[in-house]
Amino acid sequence: MTPCDLNAQDAELAELRASVRCFLTDDREQHGWVPAVDAWLAGWDEEFSQRLGAAGFTGVTIPQQYGGRGLSHLHRYVVTEELLAAGAPVAAHWIADRQVAPALITYGTEDQRARLLPRIAAGSFYSAIGMSEHGAGSDLAAVKTKATRTDGGWLLSGTKVWTSGAHHAHQVVVLARTEPADPKRRHAGFSQFLVSCDRPGVLIEPIILMSGAHHFNEVTFDQVFVADADVLGDIGNGWHQVTAELSFERSGPERILSTAPLLLAVVRALQNGGVSDDRTLSDVGDLLAHLISLRQLSFSVARTLNDGRDASNRAALVKDLGTQFEAESVRVAAQLLEGQCTPPDIDTMLRTAWLHKPMFTLRGGTNEVLRGLVARGMGLR
Repeated sequence: MTPCDLNAQDAELAELRASVRCFLTDDREQHGWVPAVDAWLAGWDEEFSQRLGAAGFTGVTIPQQYGGRGLSHLHRYVVTEELLAAGAPVAAHWIADRQVAPALITYGTEDQRARLLPRIAAGSFYSAIGMSEHGAGSDLAAVKTKATRTDGGWLLSGTKVWTSGAHHAHQVVVLARTEPADPKRRHAGFSQFLVSCDRPGVLIEPIILMSGAHHFNEVTFDQVFVADADVLGDIGNGWHQVTAELSFERSGPERILSTAPLLLAVVRALQNGGVSDDRTLSDVGDLLAHLISLRQLSFSVARTLNDGRDASNRAALVKDLGTQFEAESVRVAAQLLEGQCTPPDIDTMLRTAWLHKPMFTLRGGTNEVLRGLVARGMGLR
């Protein structure tokens, strides 16, 4: 069977799904991690990532010659769904596996692939993405970080914000201008660089959430030398590369399942408590119907990416609709729990969900900007 023959209910994918569930059940019993909301951002656990890698569940799409399994994006989709539904602590390897590995496979040099892909497949390499800036959040064409040619490489200067996990990461993949801005060609003149976090001139400062949690960072590059060997792809091709990369970031199950552990726990608690009034059943049914529809759309994007076709418009749509659902699901969960005696683990997840709720529609590009992208892609603007 070829990857193109697979669908969401295929027996091959079902077998993979069952093996991931077995791993998660055993690993949780042995190591005691607690399911969490938004674990793909907040659940940084390097030992878990390495155990996951040893079990063959990171680097699923990485070719076997680089230590991966050489499977399709649909296989990775199934693994991702199970990890998110379980609320597993996946943040450490998440960005490297989701975005950096596909970029290296498509645009990287053989040296870059041989150096980084085996570590990503092993769950032992952690990367951040340096895109957003002050004044250039969702509008990446306004990026001002620049790289200037020098002997043997480039000098990188500028500041990135909302850089998830940079304080733990080995590297940041930085989008920078390598040509002066041209108002008539706003998307031209960008390139990508693989920048080690321990390079001289790299300063990483925390951005602390209201809860006191530290997931985001401001990263400043002060004349940081980046060798030619650490240019990702072709100079000047950065916009095309980032657009392809964002399709992976925006379309995955994490755009609809960040609150899944909470929702599953709430439904179980209502079931165990014998709550089955019409309003409750209606609310749960609405959540489920909405989730099923979004999953169909998200999976169709995974199939498109698997076929090597452009999915940027539909990926933006998944991100918009999916994160709206995530935000709304927090309100519905709280409403369903009104008057109920809930276990401490559900209370903890609900508090976290309320705190993270404003971020759902912002990260990965604000929904308002993405709607403009979708409209242009449909020929409406």
